[in-house]
Amino acid sequence: MERTVAVIDLKSFYASCECVARHLDPLKTPLVCCDPYRSDSSVVMSVSPYLKRTYRIPNVCRKKDLPSLKGLIYAVPRMSYYLRMSAKIIAIFLEYVAMEDIHVYSVDESFLELTPYLRLYRRSPEVLVREIQKKIKERTGITATAGIADNMFLAKCSLDLEGKKKPPYISHWKEENAKEKLASVYPLSSVWGIAEGISRRLHSHGIRTFGDLSMANEEMLREEFGLMGSQLKAMANGHDEARIGEGYVPQNPSLTLGQTLNRGYGFDEITLLLQEMAEELSRRLRSSKQTAAKVGLVLQYEDGHTHFSRERSLLSPTDDINELTSALLAIHRASSSHLPVRALSIAFERLGNPTYEQLSLLEDPEESLRRRNLAKAEDMIKSLYGRDAVLPCSSLLASSTLKMRHGQIGGHKR
Repeated sequence: MERTVAVIDLKSFYASCECVARHLDPLKTPLVCCDPYRSDSSVVMSVSPYLKRTYRIPNVCRKKDLPSLKGLIYAVPRMSYYLRMSAKIIAIFLEYVAMEDIHVYSVDESFLELTPYLRLYRRSPEVLVREIQKKIKERTGITATAGIADNMFLAKCSLDLEGKKKPPYISHWKEENAKEKLASVYPLSSVWGIAEGISRRLHSHGIRTFGDLSMANEEMLREEFGLMGSQLKAMANGHDEARIGEGYVPQNPSLTLGQTLNRGYGFDEITLLLQEMAEELSRRLRSSKQTAAKVGLVLQYEDGHTHFSRERSLLSPTDDINELTSALLAIHRASSSHLPVRALSIAFERLGNPTYEQLSLLEDPEESLRRRNLAKAEDMIKSLYGRDAVLPCSSLLASSTLKMRHGQIGGHKR
């Protein structure tokens, strides 16, 4: 059965949301999503379509890269507002397709499986998608761009290579002409799904364009990339078997938490942050009624090049905050460099749903039970009154980032 997939992207979403909130036209307004009081090296979250078109400013850049314009509007990012706007737009999608036929790829981009709905609505794909675009514009003021094709990969290519470029911001590719459209695309990394590293490795084999890739020897590709080699060749020929309704079940599920710091942190300060982060992640672990059998730590040092990464297996799976924190701190003590740290992340790995509890001969079981009950009580209080209802005294220290992170979503202000 022939498929029809659409991917809808919201044009310069964060900046457009801020323009709409000010009753301004995003296509005519010089606005950037960036805190004007932060340093010049701060990342600009988004720029309005007007700035992208008129001054060729990339959507993500540094504050220092912005032109000196009279009337340039700085909007402090606020993620909770953007998420509410995103939810409104997903609600519009749900007026046309079922939830299982929507894949929310990011806050501002979603794939829609249109195949079963074209006959129902008696509309062509272009007419149906234009209707969705119109409704998004009328209800939110945001311009939506779209790509339509026979599969997810081609729909995304249709969007990125044509649909986003100019009005009416919609493009429809067919599998039979997609190969011709992709043939001359260069560099390969400009296409969704091909990272810079893969592009360089392909280039080393003389494969510079999708036309080259479509004719490449599949055996050579499999030898170089494994199963991905066959997938790359299939993509270059316009084939993609991925289905929106198929759920992905990770083989090795894990929980992770990371943060980038505004200055270099010393050894003792990182110890404090690790304790805070372990407490937050262990709460997520308990809420999912799981245990972890391994912990991991990654430190990125101030020089931007040196990093430290290590994992440590636990004696038995646990959700006990003391055991998890002790393992992380043991890894931290073993780090080979005491350079200032600018970014760190932790992971709880080899998750499982326990059917029994392994007692330890080295610890009083009553003390362990008391600690678990205390953690459950704190979890209950926080679920009722918010994460800041119970905080450790260490959160008052100047080097603590706990309260600041509780006021953020995805590293940005709520």
